[in-house]
Amino acid sequence: MSFSTTLSGLDIAVIAVYFAVTLFAGLFMGRFVKSGKDFFSGGNKVPWWMGAISSYMAMISSFVFIAHGGVAYQDGLVAVIVFWSCAFSVLAGTWIFAGRWRRANVSTPMEYLERRYGAGVRQFISWCGIGFRILDNMVRLYTLGLIASVLLNISIEKGIWIGVGIVLAYTLTGGLWSVLVTDVIQCTVLLGVSIAVLPVALGAAGGIGALSDALPSHFDPFNGHRGEFWYLFAYYAMVFIKYNANWAFIQRLASVPTERDAKKMSVLTAVLLFVFPVVALLPAICARHIIPGVNPEESYIRLCCQILPGGVFGLMVSAMLAASLSTLASEFNVTSSVLTKDVYERLWRPNATPREQLLVARLTTLLVAVLVAVGAAYVQALGGAFEANKILMGLIGVPIVIPSVFGILWKRPNTKGVILCIVLGVASGFLALKLPALKWQFKTLLQIAVCFAGYFGGCLFGTAKREME
Repeated sequence: MSFSTTLSGLDIAVIAVYFAVTLFAGLFMGRFVKSGKDFFSGGNKVPWWMGAISSYMAMISSFVFIAHGGVAYQDGLVAVIVFWSCAFSVLAGTWIFAGRWRRANVSTPMEYLERRYGAGVRQFISWCGIGFRILDNMVRLYTLGLIASVLLNISIEKGIWIGVGIVLAYTLTGGLWSVLVTDVIQCTVLLGVSIAVLPVALGAAGGIGALSDALPSHFDPFNGHRGEFWYLFAYYAMVFIKYNANWAFIQRLASVPTERDAKKMSVLTAVLLFVFPVVALLPAICARHIIPGVNPEESYIRLCCQILPGGVFGLMVSAMLAASLSTLASEFNVTSSVLTKDVYERLWRPNATPREQLLVARLTTLLVAVLVAVGAAYVQALGGAFEANKILMGLIGVPIVIPSVFGILWKRPNTKGVILCIVLGVASGFLALKLPALKWQFKTLLQIAVCFAGYFGGCLFGTAKREME
Protein backbone atom coordinates (compact mmCIF):
# COMPACT_ATOMS: atom_id res chain seq x y z
CA MET A 1 0.00 0.00 0.00
CA SER A 2 1.42 3.41 -0.94
CA PHE A 3 0.63 6.88 0.37
CA SER A 4 1.63 10.24 -1.02
CA THR A 5 4.01 12.33 1.03
CA THR A 6 4.28 15.29 -1.31
CA LEU A 7 5.31 18.62 0.17
CA SER A 8 3.18 21.54 -0.95
CA GLY A 9 4.65 24.90 -1.92
CA LEU A 10 3.54 26.29 1.45
CA ASP A 11 5.23 23.40 3.29
CA ILE A 12 8.48 24.07 1.47
CA ALA A 13 8.25 27.78 2.26
CA VAL A 14 7.70 27.06 5.97
CA ILE A 15 10.68 24.69 6.07
CA ALA A 16 12.86 27.24 4.25
CA VAL A 17 11.93 30.02 6.70
CA TYR A 18 12.56 27.73 9.66
CA PHE A 19 16.04 26.80 8.49
CA ALA A 20 16.84 30.40 7.60
CA VAL A 21 16.03 31.48 11.18
CA THR A 22 18.02 28.57 12.62
CA LEU A 23 21.07 29.26 10.46
CA PHE A 24 20.95 32.99 11.24
CA ALA A 25 20.81 32.33 14.99
CA GLY A 26 23.68 29.85 14.81
CA LEU A 27 25.88 32.05 12.64
CA PHE A 28 25.16 35.10 14.80
CA MET A 29 26.45 33.32 17.90
CA GLY A 30 29.73 32.68 16.08
CA ARG A 31 30.62 36.33 16.70
CA PHE A 32 31.12 35.58 20.40
CA VAL A 33 33.39 32.56 19.97
CA LYS A 34 37.04 33.53 20.36
CA SER A 35 38.73 30.36 21.64
CA GLY A 36 38.47 26.62 21.94
CA LYS A 37 36.99 26.96 25.44
CA ASP A 38 34.19 29.18 24.10
CA PHE A 39 33.63 26.71 21.25
CA PHE A 40 33.31 23.69 23.57
CA SER A 41 32.05 24.85 26.99
CA GLY A 42 30.49 28.27 26.50
CA GLY A 43 32.94 29.73 29.01
CA ASN A 44 31.08 27.91 31.85
CA LYS A 45 28.36 30.59 31.70
CA VAL A 46 25.48 28.58 30.23
CA PRO A 47 22.11 29.16 32.04
CA TRP A 48 20.83 25.93 33.59
CA TRP A 49 17.48 26.03 31.77
CA MET A 50 19.22 26.46 28.43
CA GLY A 51 21.55 23.56 29.25
CA ALA A 52 18.50 21.43 30.11
CA ILE A 53 16.74 22.19 26.83
CA SER A 54 19.93 21.50 24.90
CA SER A 55 20.51 18.21 26.76
CA TYR A 56 16.95 17.16 26.05
CA MET A 57 17.29 17.98 22.35
CA ALA A 58 20.65 16.19 22.23
CA MET A 59 19.04 13.01 23.56
CA ILE A 60 16.03 12.65 21.28
CA SER A 61 16.55 13.36 17.56
CA SER A 62 14.15 12.12 14.88
CA PHE A 63 15.17 8.68 16.17
CA VAL A 64 12.11 9.06 18.44
CA PHE A 65 9.71 9.54 15.52
CA ILE A 66 11.36 6.90 13.33
CA ALA A 67 12.55 4.16 15.71
CA HIS A 68 10.29 4.55 18.75
CA GLY A 69 7.44 5.60 16.46
CA GLY A 70 7.93 2.31 14.62
CA VAL A 71 7.71 0.42 17.92
CA ALA A 72 4.51 2.32 18.83
CA TYR A 73 3.03 1.50 15.41
CA GLN A 74 3.78 -2.20 15.90
CA ASP A 75 3.18 -2.72 19.63
CA GLY A 76 1.56 0.39 21.11
CA LEU A 77 2.12 2.06 24.47
CA VAL A 78 5.08 -0.17 25.32
CA ALA A 79 7.07 2.29 23.17
CA VAL A 80 6.42 4.97 25.82
CA ILE A 81 7.57 2.62 28.59
CA VAL A 82 10.73 1.87 26.64
CA PHE A 83 11.41 5.57 26.03
CA TRP A 84 10.89 6.44 29.71
CA SER A 85 14.18 4.65 30.33
CA CYS A 86 15.78 7.96 29.28
CA ALA A 87 13.82 10.00 31.84
CA PHE A 88 14.56 7.47 34.59
CA SER A 89 18.27 7.45 33.75
CA VAL A 90 18.63 11.22 33.81
CA LEU A 91 16.57 11.60 37.00
CA ALA A 92 18.60 8.93 38.81
CA GLY A 93 21.78 10.48 37.48
CA THR A 94 20.73 13.88 38.82
CA TRP A 95 21.38 12.83 42.40
CA ILE A 96 24.31 10.54 41.67
CA PHE A 97 26.38 12.22 38.96
CA ALA A 98 25.30 15.81 38.18
CA GLY A 99 27.12 17.57 41.02
CA ARG A 100 30.19 15.41 40.61
CA TRP A 101 30.56 16.21 36.92
CA ARG A 102 30.19 19.95 37.55
CA ARG A 103 32.73 19.71 40.37
CA ALA A 104 35.14 18.00 37.99
CA ASN A 105 35.39 21.30 36.04
CA VAL A 106 36.52 19.76 32.76
CA SER A 107 36.18 20.85 29.12
CA THR A 108 35.73 17.25 27.97
CA PRO A 109 34.76 14.04 29.83
CA MET A 110 38.12 12.56 28.83
CA GLU A 111 40.06 15.14 30.86
CA TYR A 112 38.57 13.62 33.99
CA LEU A 113 39.71 10.12 32.96
CA GLU A 114 43.35 11.22 33.01
CA ARG A 115 43.00 12.49 36.57
CA ARG A 116 41.25 9.29 37.58
CA TYR A 117 43.22 6.61 35.73
CA GLY A 118 46.17 8.25 33.98
CA ALA A 119 47.11 9.50 30.50
CA GLY A 120 47.07 6.05 28.88
CA VAL A 121 43.43 5.43 29.77
CA ARG A 122 42.50 8.91 28.60
CA GLN A 123 43.92 8.22 25.15
CA PHE A 124 42.56 4.68 24.94
CA ILE A 125 38.98 5.64 25.84
CA SER A 126 39.20 8.83 23.77
CA TRP A 127 39.86 6.81 20.63
CA CYS A 128 37.34 4.11 21.55
CA GLY A 129 34.76 6.74 22.42
CA ILE A 130 35.31 8.68 19.21
CA GLY A 131 34.73 5.49 17.25
CA PHE A 132 31.56 4.70 19.16
CA ARG A 133 30.19 8.23 18.84
CA ILE A 134 30.70 8.07 15.08
CA LEU A 135 28.87 4.74 14.91
CA ASP A 136 26.07 5.96 17.19
CA ASN A 137 25.56 9.13 15.17
CA MET A 138 25.42 7.15 11.95
CA VAL A 139 22.08 5.84 13.25
CA ARG A 140 20.82 9.36 14.01
CA LEU A 141 21.86 10.69 10.62
CA TYR A 142 20.24 7.68 8.96
CA THR A 143 16.86 8.67 10.46
CA LEU A 144 17.32 12.19 9.10
CA GLY A 145 18.13 10.78 5.67
CA LEU A 146 15.07 8.53 5.83
CA ILE A 147 12.78 11.49 6.51
CA ALA A 148 14.29 13.44 3.61
CA SER A 149 14.01 10.45 1.27
CA VAL A 150 10.31 9.93 2.06
CA LEU A 151 9.41 13.61 1.76
CA LEU A 152 11.56 14.63 -1.19
CA ASN A 153 11.46 11.32 -3.10
CA ILE A 154 15.25 11.12 -3.12
CA SER A 155 17.67 8.42 -2.02
CA ILE A 156 18.51 8.08 1.67
CA GLU A 157 22.14 8.83 0.80
CA LYS A 158 21.23 12.23 -0.68
CA GLY A 159 19.06 12.98 2.35
CA ILE A 160 22.00 12.16 4.62
CA TRP A 161 24.34 14.60 2.88
CA ILE A 162 21.71 17.38 2.85
CA GLY A 163 21.21 16.94 6.60
CA VAL A 164 24.89 16.94 7.48
CA GLY A 165 25.46 20.03 5.34
CA ILE A 166 22.81 22.00 7.25
CA VAL A 167 24.25 20.99 10.64
CA LEU A 168 27.76 21.98 9.64
CA ALA A 169 26.62 25.38 8.35
CA TYR A 170 26.06 26.69 11.88
CA THR A 171 28.02 24.29 14.10
CA LEU A 172 31.35 25.10 12.44
CA THR A 173 30.89 28.80 13.18
CA GLY A 174 29.45 29.15 16.65
CA GLY A 175 30.34 25.96 18.50
CA LEU A 176 28.43 25.22 21.72
CA TRP A 177 26.68 28.60 21.88
CA SER A 178 25.28 28.10 18.38
CA VAL A 179 24.10 24.65 19.39
CA LEU A 180 22.45 25.99 22.57
CA VAL A 181 20.61 28.87 20.93
CA THR A 182 19.36 26.81 18.01
CA ASP A 183 18.32 24.07 20.45
CA VAL A 184 16.00 26.50 22.24
CA ILE A 185 14.40 27.49 18.92
CA GLN A 186 14.09 23.88 17.80
CA CYS A 187 12.67 22.70 21.13
CA THR A 188 9.96 25.37 21.01
CA VAL A 189 8.93 24.27 17.52
CA LEU A 190 9.18 20.55 18.30
CA LEU A 191 7.03 20.61 21.46
CA GLY A 192 4.50 23.06 20.05
CA VAL A 193 3.86 21.16 16.84
CA SER A 194 3.95 17.71 18.52
CA ILE A 195 1.27 18.85 20.98
CA ALA A 196 -0.82 20.22 18.09
CA VAL A 197 -0.58 16.97 16.10
CA LEU A 198 -1.90 14.76 18.92
CA PRO A 199 -5.57 15.89 18.98
CA VAL A 200 -5.71 15.94 15.19
CA ALA A 201 -4.42 12.36 15.02
CA LEU A 202 -6.83 11.19 17.73
CA GLY A 203 -9.72 12.90 15.92
CA ALA A 204 -8.79 11.20 12.64
CA ALA A 205 -8.74 7.85 14.45
CA GLY A 206 -12.22 8.42 15.89
CA GLY A 207 -11.14 9.32 19.40
CA ILE A 208 -9.29 7.46 22.11
CA GLY A 209 -12.24 5.12 22.73
CA ALA A 210 -12.54 4.00 19.11
CA LEU A 211 -8.77 3.61 18.90
CA SER A 212 -8.58 1.40 21.99
CA ASP A 213 -11.49 -0.72 20.69
CA ALA A 214 -9.77 -1.17 17.32
CA LEU A 215 -6.32 -1.86 18.78
CA PRO A 216 -6.84 -3.20 22.32
CA SER A 217 -3.41 -4.82 22.57
CA HIS A 218 -1.75 -1.50 21.71
CA PHE A 219 -3.07 -0.04 24.98
CA ASP A 220 -1.40 -2.73 27.05
CA PRO A 221 1.78 -0.96 28.25
CA PHE A 222 3.62 -4.29 28.35
CA ASN A 223 2.49 -5.62 24.97
CA GLY A 224 4.91 -7.64 22.83
CA HIS A 225 8.38 -8.93 23.57
CA ARG A 226 9.61 -5.42 24.50
CA GLY A 227 7.14 -5.39 27.38
CA GLU A 228 8.66 -8.43 29.06
CA PHE A 229 10.20 -7.75 32.49
CA TRP A 230 13.71 -8.88 31.64
CA TYR A 231 13.73 -6.99 28.33
CA LEU A 232 12.77 -3.75 30.10
CA PHE A 233 15.19 -4.42 32.96
CA ALA A 234 18.08 -4.93 30.52
CA TYR A 235 17.10 -1.96 28.37
CA TYR A 236 16.77 0.38 31.38
CA ALA A 237 20.15 -0.79 32.70
CA MET A 238 21.79 -0.23 29.32
CA VAL A 239 20.27 3.23 28.89
CA PHE A 240 21.17 4.25 32.47
CA ILE A 241 24.81 3.47 31.74
CA LYS A 242 24.73 5.09 28.31
CA TYR A 243 22.96 8.35 29.15
CA ASN A 244 24.96 9.11 32.27
CA ALA A 245 28.16 8.81 30.26
CA ASN A 246 26.76 10.73 27.29
CA TRP A 247 29.47 13.17 26.26
CA ALA A 248 27.00 15.89 25.26
CA PHE A 249 25.13 15.59 28.60
CA ILE A 250 28.38 15.76 30.59
CA GLN A 251 29.49 18.73 28.50
CA ARG A 252 26.30 20.60 29.46
CA LEU A 253 26.71 19.72 33.15
CA ALA A 254 30.25 21.12 33.08
CA SER A 255 29.20 24.29 31.23
CA VAL A 256 26.74 25.66 33.84
CA PRO A 257 28.03 27.95 36.62
CA THR A 258 27.42 25.85 39.77
CA GLU A 259 26.66 22.33 41.06
CA ARG A 260 23.14 23.45 42.01
CA ASP A 261 22.60 24.61 38.44
CA ALA A 262 23.80 21.22 37.20
CA LYS A 263 21.18 19.42 39.30
CA LYS A 264 18.40 21.79 38.22
CA MET A 265 19.45 21.25 34.63
CA SER A 266 19.21 17.47 35.03
CA VAL A 267 15.77 17.58 36.66
CA LEU A 268 14.29 19.73 33.88
CA THR A 269 15.85 17.44 31.27
CA ALA A 270 14.22 14.41 32.93
CA VAL A 271 10.80 16.13 33.04
CA LEU A 272 10.97 16.93 29.33
CA LEU A 273 11.99 13.34 28.54
CA PHE A 274 9.04 12.06 30.60
CA VAL A 275 6.38 14.24 28.94
CA PHE A 276 7.55 14.17 25.33
CA PRO A 277 7.05 10.47 24.43
CA VAL A 278 3.39 10.57 25.51
CA VAL A 279 2.77 13.41 23.09
CA ALA A 280 5.02 12.13 20.30
CA LEU A 281 4.18 8.42 20.20
CA LEU A 282 0.39 8.32 20.53
CA PRO A 283 0.00 9.59 16.93
CA ALA A 284 2.06 6.60 15.74
CA ILE A 285 -0.53 4.31 17.40
CA CYS A 286 -3.25 6.26 15.57
CA ALA A 287 -1.34 5.64 12.35
CA ARG A 288 -1.70 1.88 12.80
CA HIS A 289 -5.49 2.34 12.69
CA ILE A 290 -5.61 5.05 10.00
CA ILE A 291 -2.96 3.80 7.56
CA PRO A 292 -2.24 0.11 8.20
CA GLY A 293 0.35 -1.66 6.12
CA VAL A 294 3.08 0.98 5.86
CA ASN A 295 6.72 0.67 6.89
CA PRO A 296 6.54 1.19 10.70
CA GLU A 297 9.55 3.55 10.65
CA GLU A 298 7.75 5.77 8.11
CA SER A 299 4.35 5.69 9.85
CA TYR A 300 4.61 9.02 11.73
CA ILE A 301 5.69 10.97 8.65
CA ARG A 302 3.01 9.44 6.43
CA LEU A 303 0.30 10.04 9.03
CA CYS A 304 1.23 13.71 9.39
CA CYS A 305 1.20 14.12 5.61
CA GLN A 306 -2.30 12.68 5.46
CA ILE A 307 -3.97 14.53 8.34
CA LEU A 308 -2.21 17.92 8.50
CA PRO A 309 -3.01 20.86 6.20
CA GLY A 310 -0.37 22.51 4.05
CA GLY A 311 2.02 24.68 6.01
CA VAL A 312 1.32 22.86 9.27
CA PHE A 313 2.80 19.70 7.76
CA GLY A 314 5.85 21.74 6.77
CA LEU A 315 6.17 22.92 10.37
CA MET A 316 5.91 19.31 11.59
CA VAL A 317 8.65 18.28 9.18
CA SER A 318 10.75 21.17 10.49
CA ALA A 319 10.19 19.93 14.05
CA MET A 320 11.24 16.38 13.18
CA LEU A 321 14.32 17.61 11.36
CA ALA A 322 15.04 19.94 14.28
CA ALA A 323 15.23 16.97 16.63
CA SER A 324 17.96 15.33 14.57
CA LEU A 325 19.79 18.52 13.74
CA SER A 326 20.07 19.44 17.43
CA THR A 327 21.38 16.03 18.39
CA LEU A 328 23.90 15.88 15.57
CA ALA A 329 25.10 19.42 16.23
CA SER A 330 25.71 18.54 19.89
CA GLU A 331 27.43 15.28 19.01
CA PHE A 332 29.67 16.82 16.37
CA ASN A 333 30.68 19.56 18.81
CA VAL A 334 31.47 17.27 21.74
CA THR A 335 33.30 14.68 19.60
CA SER A 336 35.33 17.48 18.07
CA SER A 337 36.16 18.67 21.60
CA VAL A 338 37.66 15.28 22.45
CA LEU A 339 39.68 15.20 19.22
CA THR A 340 40.94 18.72 19.84
CA LYS A 341 41.56 18.74 23.60
CA ASP A 342 42.30 15.09 24.32
CA VAL A 343 44.15 14.11 21.18
CA TYR A 344 45.58 17.12 19.33
CA GLU A 345 46.50 19.29 22.32
CA ARG A 346 47.37 16.46 24.68
CA LEU A 347 49.63 14.59 22.24
CA TRP A 348 51.00 17.18 19.84
CA ARG A 349 50.33 20.81 20.76
CA PRO A 350 49.88 21.33 24.51
CA ASN A 351 50.61 25.05 24.13
CA ALA A 352 48.26 25.69 21.20
CA THR A 353 47.00 29.28 21.02
CA PRO A 354 43.26 30.05 21.31
CA ARG A 355 43.12 30.81 17.57
CA GLU A 356 44.82 27.49 16.75
CA GLN A 357 42.43 25.62 19.06
CA LEU A 358 39.47 27.17 17.26
CA LEU A 359 40.83 26.24 13.83
CA VAL A 360 41.47 22.64 14.86
CA ALA A 361 38.02 22.47 16.48
CA ARG A 362 36.36 23.44 13.21
CA LEU A 363 38.46 21.07 11.12
CA THR A 364 37.78 18.12 13.43
CA THR A 365 34.05 18.95 13.42
CA LEU A 366 34.11 18.70 9.64
CA LEU A 367 36.03 15.42 9.77
CA VAL A 368 33.57 13.85 12.22
CA ALA A 369 30.60 14.95 10.12
CA VAL A 370 32.01 13.40 6.94
CA LEU A 371 32.80 10.08 8.65
CA VAL A 372 29.29 9.90 10.14
CA ALA A 373 27.69 10.69 6.77
CA VAL A 374 29.66 7.99 4.97
CA GLY A 375 28.71 5.35 7.54
CA ALA A 376 25.02 6.33 7.85
CA ALA A 377 24.23 4.77 4.49
CA TYR A 378 24.91 1.30 5.93
CA VAL A 379 22.51 1.47 8.90
CA GLN A 380 19.63 -0.08 6.95
CA ALA A 381 21.69 -3.26 6.53
CA LEU A 382 21.69 -3.66 10.35
CA GLY A 383 17.89 -3.85 10.48
CA GLY A 384 16.90 -0.19 10.75
CA ALA A 385 17.39 2.52 13.36
CA PHE A 386 16.12 0.84 16.55
CA GLU A 387 17.90 -2.47 15.99
CA ALA A 388 21.13 -0.81 14.84
CA ASN A 389 21.20 1.40 17.95
CA LYS A 390 20.57 -1.60 20.20
CA ILE A 391 23.30 -3.70 18.54
CA LEU A 392 25.96 -0.97 18.51
CA MET A 393 25.26 0.07 22.09
CA GLY A 394 25.50 -3.52 23.28
CA LEU A 395 28.64 -4.42 21.38
CA ILE A 396 30.71 -1.31 22.01
CA GLY A 397 28.90 1.32 24.06
CA VAL A 398 28.46 -0.39 27.42
CA PRO A 399 32.11 -1.55 27.84
CA ILE A 400 33.45 1.89 26.90
CA VAL A 401 31.21 4.01 29.11
CA ILE A 402 31.26 1.99 32.35
CA PRO A 403 34.71 3.31 33.41
CA SER A 404 33.52 6.89 32.87
CA VAL A 405 30.22 6.51 34.71
CA PHE A 406 31.38 4.52 37.70
CA GLY A 407 34.93 5.84 37.96
CA ILE A 408 33.51 9.07 39.32
CA LEU A 409 31.75 7.10 42.09
CA TRP A 410 34.18 4.39 43.14
CA LYS A 411 37.89 4.85 43.79
CA ARG A 412 39.10 1.25 43.96
CA PRO A 413 38.88 0.30 40.25
CA ASN A 414 42.13 1.10 38.45
CA THR A 415 43.69 1.22 35.00
CA LYS A 416 43.90 -2.55 34.74
CA GLY A 417 40.21 -2.75 35.55
CA VAL A 418 39.40 -0.31 32.75
CA ILE A 419 41.29 -2.41 30.19
CA LEU A 420 39.71 -5.64 31.40
CA CYS A 421 36.24 -4.07 31.37
CA ILE A 422 36.56 -2.95 27.75
CA VAL A 423 38.34 -6.03 26.37
CA LEU A 424 36.12 -8.57 28.13
CA GLY A 425 32.98 -6.52 27.48
CA VAL A 426 33.55 -6.20 23.73
CA ALA A 427 34.59 -9.86 23.48
CA SER A 428 31.45 -11.02 25.32
CA GLY A 429 29.33 -8.78 23.10
CA PHE A 430 30.69 -10.38 19.93
CA LEU A 431 30.38 -13.84 21.46
CA ALA A 432 26.74 -13.17 22.31
CA LEU A 433 26.05 -12.47 18.64
CA LYS A 434 27.03 -16.08 17.94
CA LEU A 435 24.28 -17.31 20.28
CA PRO A 436 21.05 -16.54 18.38
CA ALA A 437 18.99 -18.77 20.69
CA LEU A 438 19.78 -16.51 23.67
CA LYS A 439 17.42 -13.54 23.95
CA TRP A 440 18.84 -10.03 23.59
CA GLN A 441 18.03 -9.06 27.19
CA PHE A 442 20.02 -11.94 28.64
CA LYS A 443 22.94 -11.24 26.30
CA THR A 444 22.94 -7.62 27.49
CA LEU A 445 22.76 -8.45 31.19
CA LEU A 446 25.51 -11.06 30.76
CA GLN A 447 27.75 -8.51 29.05
CA ILE A 448 27.13 -5.90 31.77
CA ALA A 449 28.02 -8.46 34.43
CA VAL A 450 31.22 -9.38 32.54
CA CYS A 451 32.16 -5.70 32.24
CA PHE A 452 31.77 -5.11 35.98
CA ALA A 453 33.67 -8.31 36.77
CA GLY A 454 36.58 -7.03 34.69
CA TYR A 455 36.28 -3.49 36.06
CA PHE A 456 36.50 -4.57 39.70
CA GLY A 457 38.72 -7.55 38.92
CA GLY A 458 41.52 -5.18 38.00
CA CYS A 459 41.82 -4.32 41.70
CA LEU A 460 43.36 -7.75 42.24
CA PHE A 461 46.41 -6.69 40.22
CA GLY A 462 47.25 -3.41 41.91
CA THR A 463 46.12 -0.48 44.01
CA ALA A 464 43.81 2.10 42.48
CA LYS A 465 45.02 5.62 41.95
CA ARG A 466 42.93 7.98 44.09
CA GLU A 467 42.27 11.20 42.22
CA MET A 468 39.05 13.09 42.75
CA GLU A 469 37.26 13.53 46.04
